[in-house]
Amino acid sequence: MREELADLSGAELSRAFATRALSPVEVMADVLARVERLEPVLCATWALDAQAAMEGARASERRWHAGTPRSPLDGIPVTLKELIATQGCPKPVGTAATELVPQTADAPPAARLNEAGCIAFAKTTVPDYGMLSSGLSSFHRLARNPWDITRNPGGSSAGAGAAAAAGYGPFHVGTDIGGSVRLPAGWCGIFALKPSNGRIPIDPPYIGRVAGPMTRTVSDSAMMMTALSRPDPRDFMDLPPEMLPWMDLDADVKGLRIGLMLDAGCGAAPDPGVVAAIEEAARLFEAGGAHVEPVAPFMTPAMLDGLDRFWRTRFWSETKDLPPERYEKILPYIRAWVEPAAGYTGLDVYTGFDQIMQMRERGRAYQSCDLLLSPVAPMPAFAADLPSPTDDPARPFDHIGFTVPFNMTEQPASSINCGYSAEGLPIGLQIVGRRFADMDVLRASRWYEQARGPQRPWPLSLEQGVKIES
Repeated sequence: MREELADLSGAELSRAFATRALSPVEVMADVLARVERLEPVLCATWALDAQAAMEGARASERRWHAGTPRSPLDGIPVTLKELIATQGCPKPVGTAATELVPQTADAPPAARLNEAGCIAFAKTTVPDYGMLSSGLSSFHRLARNPWDITRNPGGSSAGAGAAAAAGYGPFHVGTDIGGSVRLPAGWCGIFALKPSNGRIPIDPPYIGRVAGPMTRTVSDSAMMMTALSRPDPRDFMDLPPEMLPWMDLDADVKGLRIGLMLDAGCGAAPDPGVVAAIEEAARLFEAGGAHVEPVAPFMTPAMLDGLDRFWRTRFWSETKDLPPERYEKILPYIRAWVEPAAGYTGLDVYTGFDQIMQMRERGRAYQSCDLLLSPVAPMPAFAADLPSPTDDPARPFDHIGFTVPFNMTEQPASSINCGYSAEGLPIGLQIVGRRFADMDVLRASRWYEQARGPQRPWPLSLEQGVKIES
């Protein structure tokens, strides 16, 4: 069966549905064929329901033919990160320690896309409790990176990154509390937006936690935001509802003041190849008329260590009372990471949390900049079977120094491909905007997407004739 429709963008599909040049039924059939061919190796999905997907496609086809689509997104296939609840489907949160209990309601991102007519045909895999920047899970099969199946897609939106790069349809939703949409986007060569905290309602909300679109193009993420940003009363940390001009992406960068941050101030130092790719992207912004100036980092090792202590304590509180037979099913790496929290004092926990406030305060040092540019991650994608680049539970977050501060400062940030390593692996450019300036980030991302020139063909596509073996 052909699969070429699986590679069309959401914008292309919407136009084709409106003119009846294509049917949602044809598209969903091609997407399912793509998944069937690649999934035995990529292991990006869970709870895929092909029958329900085709029923949804037929219903969408009827709406388009009747001239009553729910929105321009009607009929477009979408995957949802497994941590995003959908009614009737269990949420294993990536771990064999879970109890599979069907969820009673759609979480806000799922509800908004369903209301828009999107067809959520599968969940995408995550590591245990979403606690790793990796596809390693005690519940799901090992997720792999389509650019090189010996490498990791990143995480915790692991399956979403792999699915987007492999062409499992155009729309994917992840979540991000320290880089979990941007890291897999950078390592899988796709685009992702971490919006301002509260821009997309989420349930349950938490400090720094957001949902974000993960797509092959900037315009597709903007298109998803037209639905995802609609309000939901369950998010008590949401922003006041605001219908931004999500599809108004045309803008240049002339005159913008842009900071260039090549040192995170903590964690691993970026590889020379990563630095070179980011510097080349910065030169492109300069050629477009922007004023690019190097800026010093505001993160410190103490901030990253403090956040680590706080997160360990939070996770220890959630797992310490599990029955032993369930607790032992959690990945050994995660158990080794969390168990030191049992000995922390109240002062240890307080000073850890206080580092979040230090990030928020010090992050305001760049208010004179319209945008910041930085690497997404210090290194290209690492080995598929590792839980983290260091493989050391004592240093689990050395790779998130560029991403996590902007969760805590609540600023919007994107990841967009800006080059390839010597081994042909994607390198992600992070574009950060001022708090609430989501449109600035999207417009700069769209400008760069057009200015950077042609990209390498997507991996594992039918045209490349790549054969994958398990």
